[in-house]
Amino acid sequence: MAEQRLTKGPLLDECGNLIESGYHEDLIRAYDRKDITVKGMRIKEWDYYYIGNQKHGIALTVADNSYMWLVSITTFEFELKQEHTKSLMGFFPMKRLGMPNSSRVGNVVFKKKGFSFEFLLENDRRHLIVSMDNYKANQRLSADIYLKENQNTSLVIATPFHKKGHFYYNHKINLMETEGSFTVGNSTYPLEGAFGTLDWGRGVWTYKNTWYWSSASGLYQQKTIGFNLGYGFGDTSKASENMFYYDGACYKFDHVIFNIPKKNDQYDYLSPWSFTSQSGDIELLFEPILDRSSASNVIIIKSIQHQVFGKFSGFFKLPDGKKIEFNNLMGFAERVINHW
Repeated sequence: MAEQRLTKGPLLDECGNLIESGYHEDLIRAYDRKDITVKGMRIKEWDYYYIGNQKHGIALTVADNSYMWLVSITTFEFELKQEHTKSLMGFFPMKRLGMPNSSRVGNVVFKKKGFSFEFLLENDRRHLIVSMDNYKANQRLSADIYLKENQNTSLVIATPFHKKGHFYYNHKINLMETEGSFTVGNSTYPLEGAFGTLDWGRGVWTYKNTWYWSSASGLYQQKTIGFNLGYGFGDTSKASENMFYYDGACYKFDHVIFNIPKKNDQYDYLSPWSFTSQSGDIELLFEPILDRSSASNVIIIKSIQHQVFGKFSGFFKLPDGKKIEFNNLMGFAERVINHW
């Protein structure tokens, strides 16, 4: 696969198609929702954050999917193998969420009765201030978290779908330094030693899609280490989203396969997975801890999600032939089917 690096300029042409497909380490192409030409309910815009350490974590989502808005919070207690999710939604937001055109400029502020989501850019940090009433057993959740990005820890892809005017523009950031905590009722969960991950997505999606995404961030032998792996985000022939981060540097990979085990011809998400590549430069074993699963099927809208958290062991082989080996790196891997 011949991957292509993006160059600077606008993202879309006058017909709403990608001017250029490819990848970059930063948001080099300029997205503007006004440049989209596809009519109807195909535009999808979201900001997703995951922040966690070895003991617990929190995931926060604000999304405008054209026909509906969504806010969601999931909290994780890994030692107890427990998670809890509460999502709220409404119909036809009609751009009222004002999702920013850039992951580098602008704030997400969305408040209604019962919840408040603020994703703020403050100088060189991201400030997440979130609350939700009756989050769990009539208990209120609140979170106040700062995230600081490190150098060489992000990846951007611009990929088309096989349909005019349909595309995906995505910025993922790993290994963000974290300060703060979240509280559920009377229990506070400090985020010492945690890292943050951002998934910023903008695009026009086709109706049926299945994607695979895996991400991990942490420390191993006192060095930062992490990765972003995935496929199923349109035509990735010019831009995979496979990147390995190690000790302040990033390394691009062009191929990976998620090998999810099956039992009785069904995916067995809580048995060990493996991750491999055709060239042998990626080899990972993933040992699941818990599966944050959800399924919805309402009229023509269907979503089946399995976001599995656990620990990764294995290696990445760098371009110079050096193997970077590690064990028990906390992260997640997911398989998501959407008819939307």
